[in-house]
Amino acid sequence: MILNFNLPQVDSTALYNVFLTVRNTNDYKYNNLYVIVAMEYPFGKKVTDTIEYKMANPDGTWLGSGIGSVKENKLWLKEGFQFKEAGNYNISITHAMRNNGEADGVSNLEGITDIGFSIEAIGQE
Repeated sequence: MILNFNLPQVDSTALYNVFLTVRNTNDYKYNNLYVIVAMEYPFGKKVTDTIEYKMANPDGTWLGSGIGSVKENKLWLKEGFQFKEAGNYNISITHAMRNNGEADGVSNLEGITDIGFSIEAIGQE
């Protein structure tokens, strides 16, 4: 599944921190999460990154915040990023998880309940 986010026009002179928010339950059977993030700029340029996030400590306890079986992780995508081109940006996010020894990817990430995307202006309170 590919998630798409259309960003409203933001101040092209400001700096932003960009985050991915992931909520998981104990049903998530991996200790990490690989995602492919593609950002399409207003004039057609496209930049794609593959990022690994740690979701659990070596002892198996979940990272993130929350009480009970649901944990929320606010994960960095970009720090101090400037949306230099004026206009709307499109972000697409998909996972790139595979089981060890298998060529085909995992089709459904059981235990991932929500995925969100946020941008925060730096220096804004």
